[in-house]
Amino acid sequence: MNEKLRQVFATALALEPAQVGDSLKYAESPAWDSVAHMALVAAIEEAFGIMIDAEDVIDMSSFAEAKRIVAKYL
Repeated sequence: MNEKLRQVFATALALEPAQVGDSLKYAESPAWDSVAHMALVAAIEEAFGIMIDAEDVIDMSSFAEAKRIVAKYL
């Protein structure tokens, strides 16, 4: 799951997979702004066949947090 999620992040944010790690945080990376966040959420939902609720969308503030959130839907 982690590698698949890393690839979704990399594709959605136009980053190299090596740039996606637990230290990647929302708004600290120029690639991850509010518009990119919504595209990222949509890409995650599509890739994993899940629907992320609004509270978790708001809480998804880092790659590390995204791993925790996605895991609870699987």
